[in-house]
Amino acid sequence: MVDYHAANQSYQYGPSSAGNGAGGGGSMGDYMAQEDDWDRDLLLDPAWEKQQRKTFTAWCNSHLRKAGTQIENIDEDFRDGLKLMLLLEVISGERLPKPERGKMRVHKINNVNKALDFIASKGVKLVSIGAEEIVDGNAKMTLGMIWTIILRFAIQDISVEETSAKEGLLLWCQRKTAPYKNVNVQNFHISWKDGLAFNALIHRHRPELIEYDKLRKDDPVTNLNNAFEVAEKYLDIPKMLDAEDIVGTLRPDEKAIMTYVSCFYHAFSGAQKAETAANRICKVLAVNQENEHLMEDYERLASDLLEWIRRTIPWLEDRVPQKTIQEMQQKLEDFRDYRRVHKPPKVQEKCQLEINFNTLQTKLRLSNRPAFMPSEGKMVSDINNGWQHLEQAEKGYEEWLLNEIRRLERLDHLAEKFRQKASIHEAWTDGTVPPAPSFRCTHTAPPSSGLCGSPFVAAWGHLDYYDSHNVNTRCQKICDQWDALGSLTHSRREALEKTEKQLETIDQLHLEYAKRAAPFNNWMESAMEDLQDMFIVHTIEEIEGLISAHDQFKSTLPDADREREAILAIHKEAQRIAESNHIKLSGSNPYTTVTPQIINSKWEKVQQLVPKRDHALLEEQSKQQSNEHLRRQFSSQANVVGPWIQNKMEEIGRISIEMNGTLEDQLSHLKQYERSIVDYKPNLDLLEQQHQLIQEALIFDNKHTNYTMEHIRVGWEQLLTTIARTINEVENQILTRDAKGISQEQMQEFRASFNHFDKDHGGALGPEEFKACLISLGYDVENDRQGDAEFNRIMSVVDPNHSGLVTFQAFIDFMSRETTDTDTADQVIASFKVLAGDKNFITAEELRRELPPDQAEYCIARMAPYQGPDAIPGALDYKSFSTALYGESDL
Repeated sequence: MVDYHAANQSYQYGPSSAGNGAGGGGSMGDYMAQEDDWDRDLLLDPAWEKQQRKTFTAWCNSHLRKAGTQIENIDEDFRDGLKLMLLLEVISGERLPKPERGKMRVHKINNVNKALDFIASKGVKLVSIGAEEIVDGNAKMTLGMIWTIILRFAIQDISVEETSAKEGLLLWCQRKTAPYKNVNVQNFHISWKDGLAFNALIHRHRPELIEYDKLRKDDPVTNLNNAFEVAEKYLDIPKMLDAEDIVGTLRPDEKAIMTYVSCFYHAFSGAQKAETAANRICKVLAVNQENEHLMEDYERLASDLLEWIRRTIPWLEDRVPQKTIQEMQQKLEDFRDYRRVHKPPKVQEKCQLEINFNTLQTKLRLSNRPAFMPSEGKMVSDINNGWQHLEQAEKGYEEWLLNEIRRLERLDHLAEKFRQKASIHEAWTDGTVPPAPSFRCTHTAPPSSGLCGSPFVAAWGHLDYYDSHNVNTRCQKICDQWDALGSLTHSRREALEKTEKQLETIDQLHLEYAKRAAPFNNWMESAMEDLQDMFIVHTIEEIEGLISAHDQFKSTLPDADREREAILAIHKEAQRIAESNHIKLSGSNPYTTVTPQIINSKWEKVQQLVPKRDHALLEEQSKQQSNEHLRRQFSSQANVVGPWIQNKMEEIGRISIEMNGTLEDQLSHLKQYERSIVDYKPNLDLLEQQHQLIQEALIFDNKHTNYTMEHIRVGWEQLLTTIARTINEVENQILTRDAKGISQEQMQEFRASFNHFDKDHGGALGPEEFKACLISLGYDVENDRQGDAEFNRIMSVVDPNHSGLVTFQAFIDFMSRETTDTDTADQVIASFKVLAGDKNFITAEELRRELPPDQAEYCIARMAPYQGPDAIPGALDYKSFSTALYGESDL
């Protein structure tokens, strides 16, 4: 790299020791390799001297013609010093001392010395170049002096990406010719021999001047002449070399090529400034466009999510029960689909929305833009409120569904029990003639209290059972029939009492038979009813209680059979006495309608029902054992998954607080956790499958675990949300660190201070905690009116949404903003001014010419019309647009 510090520049031109560069021990020696130094040995090549003489003459004339003159012979025309002084005035824009007009040698020497003194005043130390040699027409010294002037005024100020002079000019050429595959600029001699590099430079900046695709690498003379003629005609760059001289030389003169190329650089310097300005504007606009895209995404996602919440809440709040179990089970299935299929993606959307919002705010702060304020009703807090309303509506919905299914199950059980009893009574009354049977008692007329008047029937009107009308109608019919039979029974009993004394013995036997047959008959009827009774149980303990009661009933059957035999024996004895005494009996026992045939028939029915009951109870026992297996299976998995989720939540919290390693280490660690969490998902899927089996089996409780599926689901959603948010926080911290140049030590200091005041480890500080944190870091916040105003300003920066909390990301954004510089609106205004040619406005045509199409249209669509006194039709106000980019005005 060339070092042109004024005190050190020394351009040696003329005889020197072997190997000594043009700069001796100064920076010029650094600037040129020894082989490129200008000493007498290199001047032995006449082709080089010819190229230098032609190039330097053309270069001088390109400036002298601005003053209305020129030179013909570079050796002779500078000898009097007049045109030399004029040249220096033109290229520097400064006035030199008044020249002496005399024609004597002393006058000429004085004029040349004035020129050399001016060159020296620009920090160039001339070695071995004296006024006498220039006045004497020494070609070597004259060319050396002109090269010194070219270096100082045409090349020294060239700077590209922190490289200057020769290196900067070479880098500029390489950058501009990079898109041209057949051009490879590595130096300022043979890289230019085929002429394509010159043509590429012109084509890159003025493509309409060169038909580059028609040029051939094997025709260098045509290529060079084409470039030189176009440059002279359209770019005001005089022809400084002959194509034949360049092609005919093994290695063209580097100084001549550098001089020529520097003219191209300066010819396009305006374009270079415009390109630099356009690049800055494009960078700023790209940031704005990306931010606006993120804002649009946020608005769209927020609208979609809020609309889904709005549609879903009424569905969850609808607690109108259906009429049948099947309909309620369908609602339960719909709710299961909601929790497993529809809600999880919305949980992720909500989390992503918050992540996008935080990332956007970070990028806005880093680029010195105002905080993003979503549309009315679409703040993160609005979404959180809507979500809480959703979960409040969801809470208890599944429990309500299960309770309704239980209620309908009980109603169906009661209805079936009623139908069974009704069928027994209807079958008896439809096939029996008076007198009426005893209905579990010996009262003559029991009717309405036995079925219709029972609380069992009376309750139907209050149970909201869908078939209650038919149940009540049927019950009323049975009661009416029973009342009629009761009346007939009463009449029959009066008739029998009149004959009681005539047949005392038989009557006593009949009476004894009736007394024992009636309760036995009642017992059998009760037993049949119990054996056919519907039952509903939910636990193994309940079914085992029924089995135990049934076993106890079976143990009484032998005694019951003996009682039956004894009753039948009484009947046989009465028959035997009647036959012995030739008493003709009416054929039936006057005290009872319970005949031996009825007793035997019912006994046989009891015998048949016992094994059926055995089978039903064993089936239910198997079902409850299966249910218990499902409970234990679910609880075993839930008791592993639940603590695992809780443990992961705690570990994530520790990672984000303990600051182990760099931010990249933390990010890597968190992403490992995220992968392990995602890999754990099949365990939740298995738990969901087990839970579905439990619900399908209508299992409503589980004493083996404290975790419900709902607890697991909520915990899983929180875990996914927490890990995603934590990763996003670290990514935003990396963004901030890289954008602001914050060191790892500073970041750790910020984190340590933040954690110290984050007493509840909630990841955010309240206003007072935040103030204490700032003070701990040396930030001056006084406890007076001015200090309060300053703190309120700071809070508006770190908490633009007025949540009352300051996150760690907002905290480091603020700390980095206080200590680093950012792009400003003034810088963007200055760049637009370059594109506008120093005007106070810019036109759509200029924007389209200087900027990429999408960014040009972006500006045109948003720039207000320029209202200044120098406005022209179509003038656009780039100043208000630039300030609006940084929130200093409104777009």
